[in-house]
Amino acid sequence: MYRTLIAGWLVVMGMMVPMVASAAPFAAFVMDGRTGKEIYSQNADARLHPASLTKMMTLYMAFTAIERGQVRLDSRFTVTQHAASQPPSRLGLRPGQQIELRYLIRAAAVKSANDAATVIAEGLAGSESQFGAQMTGMARALGMRSSNFRNANGLTQDGHYSSARDLSILGRRLFYDFPQYYSIFSRRSADAGVAMVASTNKRFLDSYPGADGIKTGYTRAAGFNLTASAQRGSKRIIATVMGGQSTAQRNAVMAQLLDAGFGRAPAQVREIRPAAPAYLVEKKRSVKVARVEPAPQVVVSARPVRGSTVVVEPARRAAPAKVLSQAPDVEAVAVARAVADSVDPSRPSRRPKVAAAAAVTPAETDAAAADPLPDRKVASPEGNRPSRAPRRAEAVQTASTEGKAAKAKAPRPMGSTFAAETPAKGSRLASSDKPARKSEAVIIAAMEEEGDRSEPEATEIVSRPSTKGRGKFAINIGRFKTKAEAEQLLLRIALQESAVLDSAARRVGNTKRGWEANFTGLTRDAAHLACDKLAARSQKCSVLGN
Repeated sequence: MYRTLIAGWLVVMGMMVPMVASAAPFAAFVMDGRTGKEIYSQNADARLHPASLTKMMTLYMAFTAIERGQVRLDSRFTVTQHAASQPPSRLGLRPGQQIELRYLIRAAAVKSANDAATVIAEGLAGSESQFGAQMTGMARALGMRSSNFRNANGLTQDGHYSSARDLSILGRRLFYDFPQYYSIFSRRSADAGVAMVASTNKRFLDSYPGADGIKTGYTRAAGFNLTASAQRGSKRIIATVMGGQSTAQRNAVMAQLLDAGFGRAPAQVREIRPAAPAYLVEKKRSVKVARVEPAPQVVVSARPVRGSTVVVEPARRAAPAKVLSQAPDVEAVAVARAVADSVDPSRPSRRPKVAAAAAVTPAETDAAAADPLPDRKVASPEGNRPSRAPRRAEAVQTASTEGKAAKAKAPRPMGSTFAAETPAKGSRLASSDKPARKSEAVIIAAMEEEGDRSEPEATEIVSRPSTKGRGKFAINIGRFKTKAEAEQLLLRIALQESAVLDSAARRVGNTKRGWEANFTGLTRDAAHLACDKLAARSQKCSVLGN
């Protein structure tokens, strides 16, 4: 067991250190933000502790609820004892206090406040556990296959995990699905109602040109995490780093990954916008809707009666109709229309045309929305509420004109802390392996970071990257005065020559003459090929093991 843990640690972090100095497992993923295509990955599908990167999903759910008219930015949520008791980082909310959703979003996105994220969860779903089930359902709909959520803030909990690939997918969805709110992630500070809060990501935003988000995360179990997005010219790169040793080290690795991503991404490429997620969270239950062709037709009785049913049938299909029953007539029509929209393959625009066309340049984004969550004193309440997506199911007939108008103006009640009715649990999903906590000796640095400051529990390392190469050969690319220099060169070469070195492990050895930078686990042919390619770049390289 001891040898297995040591081997996993060496592969993950690429350095030779004793077990007592081990940190969280390392993972990285880089994608072309315009297409969603992978550029680089390391341990990208390992299920690891996401820490406060969880709040990206919390905010995605909040933005979705606003867009669907379930709540508004000025909706007031009540703070429970459970939410107020969350550990730092927090906004300092008190039990019984009421606060507008706009301030909760700012606190969760900018300061990464755990209490604010929990209030959002309880306000939208009635309880944090129910909200976690809804988050997981939405994650599946977004294509996040290695994620399971149990809370809204990312504090360490059994069964709560995600991956570098999944979190990059989520970061891209925030950029494309909610451009009207995306600029909140580039704010250095924000008014959270009860206090001005500073960004946990300020260092990286200020140090990396073109960076405009997205979210930091830290707990002792997770290490220092970051999902970042940056733009240069026509290129946009989105990347995630998990398991960093400190804020500075994590930011340096992220800068290297983004630089490599910009270097390898094509200048001209056909943009591929993500399709709308086929997942609908309704008032009393979660409904996961499959896409069908052609678009469904909604049939409503000409004389609806309270308690009557609304039947949704796909065209030219003899299967039994799906019944959304036991709803009042006006609400049943609204539910049917929402279901019809969510299964329509031609996705309606979620945002104004100007914002949709401006998804390329951060300058235009900043100009269009300096504050995506304006206070009510700045704009009218009607202006604070984003317009809903245009409806395509024209066959829907409303029970009464007055009822339809009232439904459009009033937000649909969501949870017990916001309204009387509490949604039921989200759709049950297949369980998967949970990440185990592990022994902790992670560098405690950059204490401005958010997260769990409690004493760590002695458990095993969560995950280790797969080692595809099992060769006995290695290559040495030089000796350096500092470990950081060796690590940075190994990372840069791994990105540049990923086709040859994808199966290799990075190792830094501490010798009397300096820090040796090696790639290990290669076959003879792979080692010689790698050295030949590096020699063509005038990079020193020697094959070891022959």
